[in-house]
Amino acid sequence: MSDIAGTTTELDVRLEKYRVELTGYCYRMLGSAFEAEDAVQDTMVRAWRSFDKFEGRSSLRSWLYRIATNVCLDMLNAGNKRARPMDLTAAAPLAQAALTPRPDNVWLEPMPDARVLPTVHDPAEAAVARESVRLAFVAALQQLPAKQRAVLILREVLAWKAQEVAELLDTSVASVNSALQRARATLAEAPVETKGELDEEHQALLERYVAAFEGYDMKALTALLAEDAIMTMPPFDLWLRGTPDITGFMTTIGASCADSRLVPVEANGSPAFAHYKPDPDNGGFAPWAVQVLEISEGRITGLHCFLDTARYFPLFGLPLHLDDQPA
Repeated sequence: MSDIAGTTTELDVRLEKYRVELTGYCYRMLGSAFEAEDAVQDTMVRAWRSFDKFEGRSSLRSWLYRIATNVCLDMLNAGNKRARPMDLTAAAPLAQAALTPRPDNVWLEPMPDARVLPTVHDPAEAAVARESVRLAFVAALQQLPAKQRAVLILREVLAWKAQEVAELLDTSVASVNSALQRARATLAEAPVETKGELDEEHQALLERYVAAFEGYDMKALTALLAEDAIMTMPPFDLWLRGTPDITGFMTTIGASCADSRLVPVEANGSPAFAHYKPDPDNGGFAPWAVQVLEISEGRITGLHCFLDTARYFPLFGLPLHLDDQPA
């Protein structure tokens, strides 16, 4: 009995070693934090149940990726693909702003870095991993057919060889190369700008952003935003473009966010914050959004506010209330 228990524990440890990178793979495939974690759990269960059939012709890692790919492809057969508000509608001028929600399964979801970015010591490899979970890149992936998506991630993000991908997908090297070429062409039509680690200049920009947002200083905030910056607020399909509409929204429909607090978090390889706004009923601050920022050329180009706090704050390990604290 002890031998069986020991073998089970050893297998659990071996499988668990791959959980973070598999979650990253499934997140890129599915665009959903929760579906990705479900897919990985399904992968682990299938691997555990069929391990006696694993013959070792490939590595354990390759075998797990084969299972995870099949799980994701099955999930994607339902036809749903995740999107951002700007993938679905045109920007609304402030005068026509209306908060119309759509179902949860429509939206690309934020993801904590710790759940998808394994520890690596090569700075270049770490940079590729971060860039490949940025919201814009994951959104672009959702435009690809499922198998092209898998090929692009395996070849370009995870640096698998074409022969390895062909074996995983039970296809030919020629088919893999063709799928990769088509996927690259599609993504080239929707270019994605990516950045590496935040330098001191960007860190200073974030500090100024926190001060401007918590002080609800629209003049200071305008100085930090690119002229054509975008603001999104899933689950609402409304999105705004340009500093006049963004700051105008914040001082009208969004005026209750004055005197908020921002708590730094790590999401999608990007600067991010947990946004708490004043809680008039209970005192202190109540959760309002997970903000994920996009930065380019010293300005904030995207402010993506994910408002479903009942789902996202526990995902990020965030408290559901903050006590009063000095600004």
